[in-house]
Parts: sequence; C-alpha cells; structure tokens
Amino acid sequence: MEVGLLMLAGGVAAGAFGSILGLGGGILIVPLLTLVFGLPLREAVAVSLVCVIVTSSASAGVYLERRQANLRLGMVLELFTAAGAIIGGSIAFLIDERLLAGLFALLLVYVAATMAGGLRRQTVPEPITDDETPPASPAPEPAARPQADMGYRADRLPLAAAGSVGAGVASALLGIGGGLIKVPLMHLVLGVPLRIATATSNLMIGITASASAIVYLLRGGIDAYVAGPTAVGVFVGASLGSRLGHRIGQRALRLLFVVVLLYTAIEMARRGLGIG
Repeated sequence: MEVGLLMLAGGVAAGAFGSILGLGGGILIVPLLTLVFGLPLREAVAVSLVCVIVTSSASAGVYLERRQANLRLGMVLELFTAAGAIIGGSIAFLIDERLLAGLFALLLVYVAATMAGGLRRQTVPEPITDDETPPASPAPEPAARPQADMGYRADRLPLAAAGSVGAGVASALLGIGGGLIKVPLMHLVLGVPLRIATATSNLMIGITASASAIVYLLRGGIDAYVAGPTAVGVFVGASLGSRLGHRIGQRALRLLFVVVLLYTAIEMARRGLGIG
C-alpha cells in the first residue's frame, strides 16, 4: 500500500514537471521506476507507455476542440510511427537491458542539452522608462480559427515518414511518446508551425504508445499494480501542471530540471555499464 502511494506521488511529480516544461512524463517515469523503486528497465518502459496513453487521451479532446492539431497529417504519419512502434516493441525483448539503459542515458543528456540551450536563448523584455509610453494597441481583430490542416511541404513527406518509423521504434524501446522526434520532424522537415506540430504530436503519441504497449501486454511485460497508481498520478500531475505552470518561474525550474536530468543520466549510464 505504501509503495503504491509513493508511486502515485512520483507519478504526480513526473506529470506536473512534464506538463510545465512541455515534456512527456515518460522521460521521468522510466528513471523514477528503475532508480527509485528498483523496477527492471523493460517493465518500467512498459508502465511509461501506459502513462503516455493516459496523458495523450486526456489532452486529445482539447486539441481537437481548438482545432490546433493537423489531424490529417497526424494520421498519415501515425501509420508509419505505429509500424515502428510494433517493430520496436518486438525487438525490445531481444536487447540487453544495459544497452537500453545506455540509450536512455543518451536521451536524457540530449534533452538536458536542449533545455540548457533554451535557457541561453531566453531574452528579457526591455523595461519601459518614465518618458516612454507603450504604443497604443490596435483594435483587436476577430479571432480566426486555426487552419491546422494546411501549411506543410508534401514533397518531403517520404522523409518524414521514414523519420516517423524511427520515432516509433524509439518510443517502444525507451517508453517515451516519441514527441522529441516527431515535433522537430514536422516543424523542420515539413514546415508545420511549431504550435500545430506540438498539438499534432500530442494526438499521435497515445496511438504510438498503444501500438507498442500491446506487444508488451501480450508478452506479460506490464505490471498492473505499478501501472495503475503511476498512470493515475501522471494524469493528476499533468492536469495540475497545465493549470499552475504559468505561475512558476520557468527559468529557475528549467535550470533545476537540467541538473536533475544530468544526474539521472549519470545514474542510468552507471546502470548500463554495470557500475554500482
């Protein structure tokens, strides 16, 4: 009972951090379950996939209602991503856990470096002096509904499809939704606006995680006693983070998170190398 409550609390923390910083909970759930609760890495990946499904399902309705996601593009790319997820789920049981731990450590270092780069690029708006007054704001125009089904380069779709297969494989092997790959893929390769790419990725990750989670389920790799409280905690934490994130100092939080990610990467690398 106490362990279940601790997993619930850990899920809340992971979900809140992931929501506030724009990351999926999987990047934190896997190290949490392996390093803190001593769960085998492969089982932690399976539980993380369940958490991804829960959080994606919770946000899907919001993005569809606001028409921020490119549903047509997302479903086309998801055909390839789901195929990669099934492949990744199938080969996950053939790969040594130490190698998986090393791959996850590299992923953590990549995310930490990306967030550190974002800290350096942050700019502070110049203050307005006493003799300056802000320009009068123009009359607001009627808000137009986003046209999320338009504005991408169809000629680069084959390249994006190949990258989507890789995103699916990475998702299944590491227990992440694949958004770390999908968002840059849609934004940089296909020219999709970043906000639409992020919303579309949030819709896709649940389907991606489901495809690989089925493989883990059929092989008995999902522990329901761990997945239940952790998934509920992630859902609650993500809901809280989305509502309270604007009240928290982002720069200090990101700096703290970079330190946590680097420390976790070292611990995962130690596990991969069989040290300690």
